[in-house]
Amino acid sequence: MQFKLQFSEQAKLKIIELKLDKSKKGLLKQLNRVLGFMETNLKHPSLNTHKFSEMQCKLGDVFESYAQNNTPDAYRIFWVCGPGKGEIYILDITPHP
Repeated sequence: MQFKLQFSEQAKLKIIELKLDKSKKGLLKQLNRVLGFMETNLKHPSLNTHKFSEMQCKLGDVFESYAQNNTPDAYRIFWVCGPGKGEIYILDITPHP
């Protein structure tokens, strides 16, 4: 199934911040690859997607997917299904809490 990604203002700002920081070029490349997986295959093994119960959202259950792994302060993507059918709403992109 193909998903359409929607981004919160917070997630949009994080992407802009990463684009402006030349030292984060590799991270941005990894993030774009992972977002591509999220659009086409949420069960892709490298995403390590799982429910994240420490965060609440009025749209529903919050999930965490890996943008990086085995890296200090590895980045994570926090998201929910919806609001529309076939949509994923990206809440935040942040180093592992």
